[in-house]
Amino acid sequence: MSRYVQRPENALKRANEFIEVGKPARALDTLYEVFRNKKWAYSWSESVLEPIMFKYLDLCVELKKSHIAKEGLFQYRNMFQSVNVSSLENVIRGYLRTAEERTESAREQSQQAVIDIDDLDMLATPESLLLSAVSGEDAQDRSDRTILTPWVKFLWESYCQCLELLRTNAHVENLYHDIARMAFSFCLKYGRKTEFRKLCDKLRKHLEDISKLPAQAVNVSIHRAETQQLNLDTRLVQLDSAIQMELWQVSNLRVLHLSDTLSLDSFRCRNNPDG
Repeated sequence: MSRYVQRPENALKRANEFIEVGKPARALDTLYEVFRNKKWAYSWSESVLEPIMFKYLDLCVELKKSHIAKEGLFQYRNMFQSVNVSSLENVIRGYLRTAEERTESAREQSQQAVIDIDDLDMLATPESLLLSAVSGEDAQDRSDRTILTPWVKFLWESYCQCLELLRTNAHVENLYHDIARMAFSFCLKYGRKTEFRKLCDKLRKHLEDISKLPAQAVNVSIHRAETQQLNLDTRLVQLDSAIQMELWQVSNLRVLHLSDTLSLDSFRCRNNPDG
C-alpha cells in the first residue's frame, strides 16, 4: 500500500501517474488508502471524494476486484448515505454500468451467448482446466471460458455485494430494488438458473431481516406502504423471470409465499397501526 498520499487530491494525481505507466494495481492501492484512513476521509465532501471513488471503482472493474470495490463502497456508503444519497447512488450505478459494459464486451468477443458452468461460485480449478486442455475442448471453447466467464462472475458478485450493502437502509431503498431487478435481468440474459435461485433466496433472507429491524428512521420498515409496494413489484419481476426461465417451482413456492407474507403484514398494519 502506498504511504505517499496525505490528501485526496494527491491520491488521485498519484493514481493517474501509475495508470499512465501501466500500473493499475498500484493506482488502486493508492486510492484505497484514501478510504482506509478514516480519521480524515470523513472530513472531505463528496465533491472531493466522488471523482476519487469513480476512479477507484473503474480500477476495480478493470482488475476484476469486486471485493475491493465492496470495501470502498462500504466506506462511501457510511459517509454519504444520510447526507448525500444522490452521490452514493451515482457511484454505485456508475460502477454497475461499467461492469455490465465490460461483461457485454466480453460476450461479444465470445461465440457463446452464455457459459456452460452450473455455479459461478464453483468455477473450474487449475486441475480441471489442465484436464480440459488435453481433452476434446477446442481453442474457441477455452477462449470463451477465459474471456467471458470471469466477467460474468465479476458482474454477479458486484450485484450481490451492492444488494448486501444497501439492504437495510431506507435512504437507498429504491436503489436496492433497482439492483435486484438488474440482477434478475442478468440471470435471464446469461441463462444463470443457479444464480437466479440464489438471488431469490438472498432477497427472501433480506426481507426476513428487515422485518426484525428496530423502528428507526434510517432502517427500512416493512410496515411502510411504499416498502411493501417496492417488494411486491420486485417479486412480480422475479415471477416473470422465473416463468421465462421455466423455473416453475421457484415461481410457485418462493414468489407467491413472499407476496402472501407481505399481504399479511399489510393487513396487520392496517388493523393495528401502533405495531
